[in-house]
Amino acid sequence: MTIKAVAMDVDGVLTDGTVWLDENGGEGKAVSFADIMGVSLGRRAGLLFAFVSGEGGPCLDRIAAKFGVGDVYRDCKDKAGAVRDFASRYDLDLAEVCFIGDDVNDVPALEICGLAVAPANAQGPAAAAASIVTTRPGGGGAVREVIDDLLRAREVAQ
Repeated sequence: MTIKAVAMDVDGVLTDGTVWLDENGGEGKAVSFADIMGVSLGRRAGLLFAFVSGEGGPCLDRIAAKFGVGDVYRDCKDKAGAVRDFASRYDLDLAEVCFIGDDVNDVPALEICGLAVAPANAQGPAAAAASIVTTRPGGGGAVREVIDDLLRAREVAQ
């Protein structure tokens, strides 16, 4: 079955998992322009995207805006449930959804999707649950690697 959507965790997938905290209570996270371009290319090719994060707050909102992703599940404790909701909203079979996750709280979502992916620097349980582990780390182009592979697979299938 063809992958039509990509849902992903944010911290450790789109970022390297580092959080900068300032003295005023603000936080910052770095994302890769390679990943931003990858999501843009994927959207232009018709892929749907969702962020499924255990975190919330203004930093997540800024990341979602930068990536142009409107389907954002914030403060999510049930990532598999969020992926089911996302798939249902777009009338997708779970086999048509790729999930990218890097830690133990992502495992339930990794287990129900058609394509389960973990970044190169994922924690053991997520890497074990994934059918693919990228060569690039989270925050360092892992998402772009996945999207490039998905788009190449579509070209081969056509």
